[in-house]
Amino acid sequence: MGFKGIIKRIKKSYQYTTRIEKAHFVFINFIRLTLVLALISSIFTKEWLVMFVAIVTFLLTFLPFIFEVSSKIDLPIEFEIITVLFIYAALFLGEVHDYYTIYWWWDAILHGGSAIALGFIGFTIMYILYKGKKIEAKPSTVAIFSFCFALAIGALWEIFEFSMDQLFGLGMQKNGLIDTMWDLILDSLGALIASSLGYLYIKRREVFVFNGIMERFIKDNPRLFQLTK
Repeated sequence: MGFKGIIKRIKKSYQYTTRIEKAHFVFINFIRLTLVLALISSIFTKEWLVMFVAIVTFLLTFLPFIFEVSSKIDLPIEFEIITVLFIYAALFLGEVHDYYTIYWWWDAILHGGSAIALGFIGFTIMYILYKGKKIEAKPSTVAIFSFCFALAIGALWEIFEFSMDQLFGLGMQKNGLIDTMWDLILDSLGALIASSLGYLYIKRREVFVFNGIMERFIKDNPRLFQLTK
């Protein structure tokens, strides 16, 4: 995508016509504002770890946008909100404000919720190939891929936590192996929920919430679902 295309997508991200688009605009920019304020505050108080986490979290909030620009795919707004929320809750609230210690259920909610979201993403990838006749696959195969995709990303996150602990002494893994295994179990449950809903969507086309998201995604990205010749 050229420079004009990037500018066009930036303008589009600041235009909204529906309630969910307005909520997306307000939410994302509120998150970024709190990170900028935390960054400024950490400079004055010389809390360098807070400054580092605020900068990293702020940059990571642009991941959905970078993906859209590089892949020329319009992501569902729900996916963008969940992605940014997970990054903010895991890194900034979890590590800087110590929510992992204050709320015992914080880590469980993050891993279970993110696994469901990642399972939906994995399903969407396979569904694009499936509907475009780019692959021959059974609905069960699509569901299995969705499950494996979410679990694989969950495993990569555990590697990230281990790396951050070793390099910066953050203590993201808390109880080490026990914490990692429970995280992976929660990732598996979340992935199972998402892949099961994806399977039902292919078979029945009537799944709560999922229908609206997929319909908008197909409408916004018609070229992805064109049949191959």
